[in-house]
Amino acid sequence: MNRVVVVGAGLAGVRSVEALRARGFDGKITLIGEERHRPYDRPPLSKAVLLGDSDSSFVDSDLSAMGIDFRPGVSAKALRAGAVETTEGELAYDGLVIATGTEPIMLPGDGPQHALRTLDDSLELRARLVPGARVAVIGAGWIGAEVATAARWAGCAVTVIEAASAPLALAVGAEIGARTLSWYDGIDLRLDTMVGAVDEGGVELVGGGFVEAHVVVAGIGVRPAVEWLADADIDLHNGVVTDEHLRTSMPGVVAVGDCAAWWSRRYQARLRVEHWDTALGAPEVAAATLLGEKAVYDPVPYFWSEQFGHMIQYAGHHPAGRRLLYRGTPEGKWSACWLTDEDELAAVLSVDRPRDLVQGRRIIEAGHRLDTERLVDPDVPLRDCVV
Repeated sequence: MNRVVVVGAGLAGVRSVEALRARGFDGKITLIGEERHRPYDRPPLSKAVLLGDSDSSFVDSDLSAMGIDFRPGVSAKALRAGAVETTEGELAYDGLVIATGTEPIMLPGDGPQHALRTLDDSLELRARLVPGARVAVIGAGWIGAEVATAARWAGCAVTVIEAASAPLALAVGAEIGARTLSWYDGIDLRLDTMVGAVDEGGVELVGGGFVEAHVVVAGIGVRPAVEWLADADIDLHNGVVTDEHLRTSMPGVVAVGDCAAWWSRRYQARLRVEHWDTALGAPEVAAATLLGEKAVYDPVPYFWSEQFGHMIQYAGHHPAGRRLLYRGTPEGKWSACWLTDEDELAAVLSVDRPRDLVQGRRIIEAGHRLDTERLVDPDVPLRDCVV
């Protein structure tokens, strides 16, 4: 193998390049990215950058020193065996890494709306979050809550519109989401409410009603950025389908990051995880696989969110759990634990209890059973609940 092309210059793409070089690959590597910025981290976009604490989140990686042919502002248009068609012509490859991530789902309507996916998105939105501005955030998921946090901090009049019965309902369930309702103090939170369209001056609600807004932010989710693969001979289903080695159905092609739907041996399920930790860890396995080494990608998924003065951390895969137990009350610091029928920990979510997250993640990795009576006592360390 002499030529590797990496499509997507986000964190997953950059880490793939680094992993290939670290494993001794000295052939040509071409990295293309549709944005004209050099690679950057995305989590700070809805946190430090949006809050004004930073103007960028560039990845500390010297592509020139590694001999990488980095081509910003170049998009992939199609794929066939051995070649990627781009906006600047064809790129031949012996090995290919697909790391194109996701793209935000936008709301219907002709009115102006913002998403929060790129650095430019974050800087543009930040400029509009000024005192007194009326801001409508559509969706009370992770991104919606973080945008609402920044808007409230900036002195905006914030309305959050959520189709479900509680914040975070789609992500972790309405029962847990209900525990965050008090965090929305000072915000007009409208649950069980759907947006019909974004119009000039605000949003039209399904069933009638209009919410006036100077700024409308769509936080209703993302979809894998795989349209350019529609005509390729490669399996697509909720992203690029891969095995546990991150191999796709097309020879010589691997996929990493938000766009990869990989098989988890641990959970016996296909997962697509849209979080930073996946983009950080998966490239090591993808690079090893591409170079013919034996490697398996089977992490305990991890994620965090900072919202309304709280640190939320999550590890695991809660759909594998059968019952939900709590440590602590909603008024203070608390954690939620999903258990299997065998009382093994499937997932843990901690609110301002980082030790629960660290210990819980290790327990999930080891597959330990837990003593449920001790588990619900927040004063007992989670590691001391292992049977």
